[in-house]
Amino acid sequence: MSAFVSANSNASFEYLLRLGTVTRMNRCSLKLVLAFFATALSGHGLAVEVEPFETPKVSAETGFQDFFAQVAPNFFVSGQPNEAALAAMKEKGVARVINLRTHQEMDNRMVVPFDEAVTIAGLGLEYVHIPLGGPDTPYSEESLAAFADAVATSEGPVLLHCTVAWRASHMWAAYLVAHQGYSVADAVQVGKNMNMGGFPFAEFLGRSVSLDAE
Repeated sequence: MSAFVSANSNASFEYLLRLGTVTRMNRCSLKLVLAFFATALSGHGLAVEVEPFETPKVSAETGFQDFFAQVAPNFFVSGQPNEAALAAMKEKGVARVINLRTHQEMDNRMVVPFDEAVTIAGLGLEYVHIPLGGPDTPYSEESLAAFADAVATSEGPVLLHCTVAWRASHMWAAYLVAHQGYSVADAVQVGKNMNMGGFPFAEFLGRSVSLDAE
């Protein structure tokens, strides 16, 4: 039931945007209403309601590879964190860590010198692994859906990471389009303020995209 409600809520939101009945000013109010009904019908407690910043707050934080940014009051995107950085994120209130790196990357102790899943469990945080990259785990609508579900069901702030936040920036931009009512052009601008690097996230959306798309 919850997946059905979520999908239809987002579809309705996108439909209203195309009709021109939803503006940036009232987008937030409508999403709160849709989130309320989705939560009520699904039976879940109120989870994270993401309100993205128009411009991500990029900062230099110790323990993250190459990149760190706060993209919403309760959402962070980064490169690979070390153990101390994960502990620091717990102190910031993070409840769930979403990792987009592949199994091959995470299992290679020359690349990641600790077991991230074990470390996160030891901190009492939740760990969600959505491997992306390479022929075995390409970008897909299913991976975006898994990410959106992980966000919607988190009981607190979220950290999303990959190696240097390239894949994470792509995922965040696709999420803004599919679940936050952003145009592709606006989402790409957010991504460019992060570590997007390129524009290859059409596979997340299951359709071709253009910078001119609304």
